[in-house]
Amino acid sequence: MNHIVQTGETLSLIARNYRRTLQQLLTSNPNINPNLIYPGQSITIPGLPDPQSIPYRITISLNQRILTLYKNNTPIKKFPIAIGKMLTRTPVGQFVVVNREPNPGGPFGSMWLTLSKVGYGIHGTNNPSSIGKAVSQGCVRMYNKDVLELASIVPNGTYVSINP
Repeated sequence: MNHIVQTGETLSLIARNYRRTLQQLLTSNPNINPNLIYPGQSITIPGLPDPQSIPYRITISLNQRILTLYKNNTPIKKFPIAIGKMLTRTPVGQFVVVNREPNPGGPFGSMWLTLSKVGYGIHGTNNPSSIGKAVSQGCVRMYNKDVLELASIVPNGTYVSINP
């Protein structure tokens, strides 16, 4: 897949966001100078499919606290979610699912889907009463059964749009 560099991003930050090493990015992008990247530049992210090639996409409405799963641009399922609280808001923007971890332990429930922003993901919860509320550290929480269903459908590389 390709990432378009945004203002303020460094190659090291892009590597961390996509859980790749700096060396992996340099190997996949032999013609770039790691010290001279610029907004609008395309960086190849190794090991992830092009999100355009995936029939699924996810939109998250923070105001409605709903995650909607689309297939071929048709909504097929809506899930209730919990979002970040006032001091640790869920980031707004465009991301992709980078990887996943079943049974991550702690408060993260039965599944963790890592987003292409360091420290953020879509995950289950060990506190189902939190769903529908603004209580997380910025991640998107789902009921465990719902995140397992979502993870069984969407592959890594799936586009995720988080909107206000």
